Amino acid sequence: MRALIYDPDAAQGVRFDEIDEPRPQASQVLIKVVTASLNFGELAFAARQLRPGQVFGKDAAGVVVKAAADGSGPPEGARVSSFAGTGGWAELRAVDTADLAVVPEGVDLGAAGALPAAGATALQAVRRLGSVLGRRVLVTGASGGVGRLAVQLAARAGAHVIASVGRPERAVGLRELGAAEILVGTAKATDPVFGVLDNVGGRLLSEAFGQLQDGGLALSIGWASREPTVIDFEEERLTGIPKRLEPFMVSGPFGPDIAYLIHLLENAELDPQVGWRGPWTQVDEAIEALLARRVPGKAVLDLASDEPAA
Repeated sequence: MRALIYDPDAAQGVRFDEIDEPRPQASQVLIKVVTASLNFGELAFAARQLRPGQVFGKDAAGVVVKAAADGSGPPEGARVSSFAGTGGWAELRAVDTADLAVVPEGVDLGAAGALPAAGATALQAVRRLGSVLGRRVLVTGASGGVGRLAVQLAARAGAHVIASVGRPERAVGLRELGAAEILVGTAKATDPVFGVLDNVGGRLLSEAFGQLQDGGLALSIGWASREPTVIDFEEERLTGIPKRLEPFMVSGPFGPDIAYLIHLLENAELDPQVGWRGPWTQVDEAIEALLARRVPGKAVLDLASDEPAA
């Protein structure tokens, strides 16, 4: 079958290859992949996560062509969206039934397939903050895939969301998604914040940590800046304000979170913010645009149709 594999010598670190079809384990279904989405982190840090020749892709949506042997999960013919560490950018994917959710008829697979990695990350991060009802939450890197979903989910949970972006054009649409305030470039929040969902790292994270109120929590979710984060903890001690900083890690099983996100999508209560979409033959273009921060939200690749063969 055809797949997109990691090749450190390729222009974008990705190239097409012919590989063997996956052999599902008893708890896995085999999916004909219809759409797959790109995530900044899996591309920017591919050398840390993949071996040469390994198939890219955390997110993939499609149609079940072989149900799980143990009887778990959806039947053959079901439309699903899935999340796993690798293997999504291929014509077929084997994925555990605990890490997928059924996509209702009428819901676009491209939209549903854009949700798993970024959506589960944003959802679990908002949960980690605890109750945000009526509280100020700062989202850095708010224009990216995780950021735009975090803005929506935090606002939905009752937070006063402050969205931080690098350039003015990256802020387009964020107020409509629920951002009460928008910060551009080096601008800082005027008042302390209860929580920080940081997708950038470096100087922005250290400054955001300094803006936390008593008992506040900053979550380090991503590292788009690729800069070290330096915090003067002696200076922080002198402020007398107790606060916390945690590295955030998403955790499975992901099926329930994906199902919840798709429920919101089906009811027009969540927008996956697909900012680029095209055939997977244009993957180099999609990667270049995503890494150059020209895509607002998610980039989606179309691999096939979900219509049954005649």
